[in-house]
Amino acid sequence: MKISTKGRYALRMLIDLAQHKDEGFIALKDIAERQGISKKYLEQIVPILNKSDILQTNRGYQGGYRLAQEPSKYTIGKILRLTEGSLAPVSCLDNTTNQCERRDECVTLYIWQGLNKVINDYLDNITLQDALDHQQERYSNDYMI
Repeated sequence: MKISTKGRYALRMLIDLAQHKDEGFIALKDIAERQGISKKYLEQIVPILNKSDILQTNRGYQGGYRLAQEPSKYTIGKILRLTEGSLAPVSCLDNTTNQCERRDECVTLYIWQGLNKVINDYLDNITLQDALDHQQERYSNDYMI
C-alpha cells in the first residue's frame, strides 16, 4: 500500500484547517501557500471532501473552507479512505466480502488480513487533533536558551 499525493495533500489541507480553525473560513490560496501545494491540486481534492461533509464552504468575499466538526472527530483512516479508496494491502481485501476464487485455499490470506487489520486499526485511532497535539508537543520541546 502506498498513499498517493492526493491522500497526503488532503491530510495536509485538513490539518492546516484544523490549525487555523479559530480564524473562520480559510481561502484555498492561503492553504496552498502555507503548505507549498498547488491551488489547482487542492481544487481537485475539495469536491471529494465536500461530498463527505468534512468541509463547510463559504463563497464570496470572505469565502473559503473550514472543518464542519472539531478536529477530534476526523480520523486519518476515514480521510485516507475517501481520497485513496481502500487501504487494503492486497486487492482481494478491497471489498467487504472477499471475491477471490482462491480465498478458501490461500495460504497467505491470513497474513494480508492481519496486515489490513493493523493498518485500519492504527489509522482509525489517529485523529486530526492527535496530529496537531503531536506537532505542538514536538515543537514545545524544541527551545533554545
